Amino acid sequence: MTAAYDTAAAYDTTSAYDTPVVLDRREGPYGEVVLRRHGALLQIIANGCFLMDTSDGRSERLLVDAARDALDSRPEPDVLPDVLIGGLGVGFSLAHAAADPRWGRITVVEREPAIVEWHRSGPLSALSAAALADPRTEIVKTDLVAFVNETCATFDALCLDIDNGPGWTVTDSNDNLYSQAGLASCARVLRPGGVLAVWSAQPSPEFERTLWNAGFQQVRTEEIPVARGVPDVVHLAVRPG
Repeated sequence: MTAAYDTAAAYDTTSAYDTPVVLDRREGPYGEVVLRRHGALLQIIANGCFLMDTSDGRSERLLVDAARDALDSRPEPDVLPDVLIGGLGVGFSLAHAAADPRWGRITVVEREPAIVEWHRSGPLSALSAAALADPRTEIVKTDLVAFVNETCATFDALCLDIDNGPGWTVTDSNDNLYSQAGLASCARVLRPGGVLAVWSAQPSPEFERTLWNAGFQQVRTEEIPVARGVPDVVHLAVRPG
């Protein structure tokens, strides 16, 4: 699946002069969500805000890999860890997790029904069909903030990619997730020694301080080089054992 993504990116001929074509437009529970094609790329737009496209999934893959690598020091390394992925997006994180036999249960929380449908039977299905068919995969159609506040399930890793970063949220209600109280809810669904990984379009020293204040340990930020512009980052933190 990952190879397919890389191939699609390699053959991308999108230029600044191409006109995006809207493939589907829905009014969802949190506003308008749009799927469009721009050259060879598929793009998701929410309430007029660009979220992501299929041009390059390296940061989404690192989000998953960084969380998995941080779990190698667990006391029971032979037990497959369960991962919760916040946000289905274009499917990079899910596909990469499903391609790794070292993961156990893979749960994806996605609040936009349209995005789930685009993956199950729409244009994004070519990217995620194998991952969705994996018996380890479960898609939960709900808001991530509500899920971490209400679920009784626990996980070894929580990978969040639902915004452009802690300081650049898609909806105002997501702000609470990155607060000290919201991070306490994230810690609640993590097992002792579990890893929280948060994707962001830019580093945030303030968010790092909030992670420390919420009781996380081993807080650090990893940069991901991108083709153009400043690097993306993944914020990493560990729930104490």
